Amino acid sequence: MALKHLMVAVTLLSGVASALPAAAEEFTVKALNNGPGGSMVFDPAFVKLKPGDSIKFVQTDKGHNVETIKGMAPEGAEYVKTVVSQDAVVKFDKEGVYGFKCAPHYIMGMVALVVVGDKRDNLEAAKSVPHNKLTQKRFEPLFAQAQ
Repeated sequence: MALKHLMVAVTLLSGVASALPAAAEEFTVKALNNGPGGSMVFDPAFVKLKPGDSIKFVQTDKGHNVETIKGMAPEGAEYVKTVVSQDAVVKFDKEGVYGFKCAPHYIMGMVALVVVGDKRDNLEAAKSVPHNKLTQKRFEPLFAQAQ
């Protein structure tokens, strides 16, 4: 009889655990002078999140920051601009596509793309934002991953 009660309790607890929302995760993105994809890069340059997740932007190499690229965020999303050479955590609640740059090295193509959730209502608008040739080239494979 005790085994039967134990099995019922385990079954009930399993159902309760699966009904709870998944815990938010924190991902790390490094700002690097040299890394995957060349010089002046974010690693990784593409991140897929669930709403509520966050990214810790780590200034592995000093002299970088993270800033939202105008026109490359969902409507109503908070504008991000971190202090140069300081780590920062950014939480993402709004679904959509976010483009980020390192302001001092944007001209050198230092960009990242973050996709939150399954909605990509602003993808085409984000893709239409003009950039210099190198930056546009760096965004191409990131947008391919966002499709």
